[in-house]
Amino acid sequence: MTAELLLNECETKMLKTIDAVKDKFTGIRAGRANISMLDMVRVDSYGSEVPLNQIGTVSAPEARLLVIDPWDKTMIAKIEKAILASNIGMTPNNDGRVIRLVLPELTAERRKEYVKLAKAEAENGKVAVRNIRKDINAHLKKLEKDKDNPMSEDDLKIAEGKVQTLTDKYVKEIDELLAKKEKEITTI
Repeated sequence: MTAELLLNECETKMLKTIDAVKDKFTGIRAGRANISMLDMVRVDSYGSEVPLNQIGTVSAPEARLLVIDPWDKTMIAKIEKAILASNIGMTPNNDGRVIRLVLPELTAERRKEYVKLAKAEAENGKVAVRNIRKDINAHLKKLEKDKDNPMSEDDLKIAEGKVQTLTDKYVKEIDELLAKKEKEITTI
């Protein structure tokens, strides 16, 4: 493998880490209803676990309300059971046709907990980016010692510099995502 391929692999993996952090952030409540809050809810549908959005329409008609309109109305009890089991902090109410989830008002204490959770997810993302850097640098050092196609010491230093530049770029992006999420959570 060449240094160029390793650098491409490095950037691809770091971009995937950014996407993972974004996904984790969408699951953290910010006081407003967001249909992605239900992405982790899996419902037992005819013997298999399926995402909630595959058995009904999920919408957020108001700032603190989510509505689930199942295509098969006999699934309402199973959907309610799945929501309760997912520990998302909402109690489902149904009228026989749709399920309504009212988001409780976030207290200051709860907002602090969510900020702490967001910071932990951001730190996990940064650790993942740094681990990618470590792995790529280890591969680059192996390339330098490769007998068939050795890499010069100067080329190694240049490649490691590029890896560090990518690392800094994506750690900064995670910090920016965290700042945005923190503002979203603390804004009333």
